[in-house]
Amino acid sequence: MNSNRRKRMIGLVLVFFVCMIGFSTPFQQFAAFPNELRLFSGQLKRLQYGVPVQAEVTVDPQMLNVNGSNEHSLSVNLSKPMSLKPSHSGQTNMQVKLFGKIPFKTVKVKVVPDIRVIPGGQTIGVKVKSAGVLVVGHHAVVDGDGAKHSPGEDAGLKLGDLIVQINGKPVKEVNRIGKICEEYGNTKRPLQITYKRGGQLNSTVLDPIFDAEDRAWRLGLYIRDSAAGVGTLTFYAPDHGVYGALGHVISDMDTQTPIEVGEGQILESSVMSINKSHTGEPGEKRAQFVKEGKILGNIERNTQFGIFGKMTEQPGHSFSGKALPVAFSEDVKEGPAQILTVVNGQKVERYDIQIVHVSKQSGPATKGMVIKITDKRLINKTGGIVQGMSGSPIIQDGKMVGAVTHVFVNDPTSGYGCFIEWMLQDAGVLDQESQTNADDAA
Repeated sequence: MNSNRRKRMIGLVLVFFVCMIGFSTPFQQFAAFPNELRLFSGQLKRLQYGVPVQAEVTVDPQMLNVNGSNEHSLSVNLSKPMSLKPSHSGQTNMQVKLFGKIPFKTVKVKVVPDIRVIPGGQTIGVKVKSAGVLVVGHHAVVDGDGAKHSPGEDAGLKLGDLIVQINGKPVKEVNRIGKICEEYGNTKRPLQITYKRGGQLNSTVLDPIFDAEDRAWRLGLYIRDSAAGVGTLTFYAPDHGVYGALGHVISDMDTQTPIEVGEGQILESSVMSINKSHTGEPGEKRAQFVKEGKILGNIERNTQFGIFGKMTEQPGHSFSGKALPVAFSEDVKEGPAQILTVVNGQKVERYDIQIVHVSKQSGPATKGMVIKITDKRLINKTGGIVQGMSGSPIIQDGKMVGAVTHVFVNDPTSGYGCFIEWMLQDAGVLDQESQTNADDAA
């Protein structure tokens, strides 16, 4: 009996110590040691784990230097910062042995070409034409029997549907619909409608109704083919000739459906005034286009991370015009940072913020970080984040790390930001293969 009690006591003590070790800081720091690292060629990266252990690190010195050394194997103290500097892009392994003898971990190191972009901050005008005609509402038409109904709704068309073809021919402009309806009045041949819903093509048949009051044939639909507004340029990548802006998708104001871009343009814009944000009521920049004939670039894509395209002419009034390195999402940390934006005219200014939360994301996703405006100058001018500020670049430790995307309605000094790497991917600057997040990245 005493023997059984001793065994149980010993077992309980062992369980206690295992739990203590598991929750101990050194053990957690060991567990945080990454399985994979992503680095930009030529950029120095510092790792700090604060583990009071001597280790031997083995690398390919032709590709990766540790603590400035060209040695194949190097003894390092893991309680001190360890610096890594890759010389060229590619993949290699870094082997770590504790006390120089005990194999601990083999870290896959993925090195991608160095990327530098010119931060934006300028307010830009945005003009977008959709890749079809968007259904934004239904309206009743009186038929020959005096009954009111919508032919479009009867045909199964819903708000947010994008009409791309009628009778096998592409349709991109609202005024083209009126002409097609006139042709129907002469032929009475039902219209074969091809539309897109949720990314899928569908078809239906529609018979317009003659509106006796307007003396015209009607579909019973409210439709739209374009949108315009203002936002903020996030970056320009001079080596690729492309830009990214807004940080979030452009959606139709009535249906909240993302606009599928047929063509579009970005132009210079100037801020005329600010409607300040208040709790429960986000403010906005009031801006106007400058020289509408002066086109800065086209719009090729409209994604969850903003608009992207070729930039043919850089906008003036940049903050410095100097290209900055960019950071992977795992390199963004909680702490001070800055944003670049315009609150008056076309002058880009820098304002202090705090990154208060960073999300671990294993793939492209919005809401990568929570930011808070701390600069009293910006709060006094705008009340915090306002509409039209989305896309303002976020800079931390001299690197471009993200863009402002949304404001918190109940606290306009705070909002969300997205990571710059997702915008670079959608712009075609950073390969998707290089984007795979490191497991338990530092």
